[in-house]
Amino acid sequence: MKDELRERLRRTRRVTTPWSGDGTRGVTAARLDELLGHWTDGYDWPAHERRIAALPWETLRNGGLRVVHRRAADPDAPVVVLLHGWPDSVLRYERVLPLLPDMNVVVPALPGFPFAPPLTGPGMTMNRIAEILAAALGELGYGHYTLSGGDVGGTVAEILAGRHPDRVTALHLTNVAPWRTLTADPSKLPSDAADYLGRAAGWFRREGGYIAEQSTRPNTLAVALGDSPAGLAAWIAEKLEAWSDDSAFTTDDLLTWITAYWVTGTIGTSFAAYVEPVTLPERIETPTVLSIFPRDIKPEPRSYAEAFLNVQHYEEHDSGGHFAAFEVPEAYAEDLRRAVNLRASRSLG
Repeated sequence: MKDELRERLRRTRRVTTPWSGDGTRGVTAARLDELLGHWTDGYDWPAHERRIAALPWETLRNGGLRVVHRRAADPDAPVVVLLHGWPDSVLRYERVLPLLPDMNVVVPALPGFPFAPPLTGPGMTMNRIAEILAAALGELGYGHYTLSGGDVGGTVAEILAGRHPDRVTALHLTNVAPWRTLTADPSKLPSDAADYLGRAAGWFRREGGYIAEQSTRPNTLAVALGDSPAGLAAWIAEKLEAWSDDSAFTTDDLLTWITAYWVTGTIGTSFAAYVEPVTLPERIETPTVLSIFPRDIKPEPRSYAEAFLNVQHYEEHDSGGHFAAFEVPEAYAEDLRRAVNLRASRSLG
C-alpha cells in the first residue's frame, strides 16, 4: 500500500484555478504541494500505523463494532464513551485517552468510518448506529455511561440519550445536533436563539457546499476522492485546518488522519451520516455539559441549546475548534469530568 500510494502521489496531475492562492476558495495550491510533497517523501505511515494498532482494540459481536476500550483498575469507575465525527476517526481522542486513567473508556470506530468493518449496503443511519452502540456497550457489561462527542458523534449521543434515558446518565457535547436547524421554529425560540438560526443558515450558504455534495451525490464524490490521494488530501485537510486553531495539527497529524481514510477506503462510506435520514428526539432531559470552542464552525448560544437539551453547564473556552479533544485535550477532559460529576450527582439524588 505504501509503494502504491507514493507512486500515485508522484504521478499527481497538478490542477490550478484562477483562485489557487486564495484560501477562502479552498486549500491553496502551495499548501497542497507542501502536504503532497511530505506525504510522498518523508511521511512514515508504518510508524503511525503501529501506534494506532497498539491501542486497546476490541471487536464486538453486536454489529461487528470495533472499539478502543480501556478498563480502569476500579471496576466501579465511571464509564465514558467518546464519539468522533467527520472527517476524523477514533484518532480525535488519542490525546484525551491518557488523561482519563480513572475511567472505563470506550471509543467506537463508527460504522462507515476508518478502522470500522466495511460498510457494504445502505441504511446505516445515525439512529441505527445509536442502537448498535447501545447493544455493544451492553455486551461490554456497561449499563450506565456518559456520552461525549460532537459532529456526527454528538448527534448519535443525542439519539442514544433520547432512546435510552435510563442508560445515558450524562451528556458532554461540543455542539447541538446540526440537523435541528432545519426544523427549529424561530417563533418558539428566544430572540438570540432565533438569531442564531440566521447565522447558521449563513454558514451553510457560505461553507456548506461539501454537505450538499456528500448528501446528494455520494457516489460521484467517492470516486473522485477514493481514487485520488491528492483529491482526498485537499478535501480533508481544508476542513481540518479551517475548523481548528492555527497550528493545531502538524503536517504529520494531518497526513495520519488523511491516510487513515485512504488505507481503509472509507471516504465514500463516511458519507452515510449525510445521506441517510436522521430522526432526533424533540428534547433531551439528560443532564448536559456543552463545551463551546471559538474556532468551531458555528458555536451555539446557550439559549438555543436549552431549547433542546438540559444544559447544566455551558463552558466557553478561549481556544480550540471543531476537533477540541485533539487540539486542547486538557480542557476537553475537564469538561468531560464535569459531565461525569453530573452523573454522580444524579445517582446520589
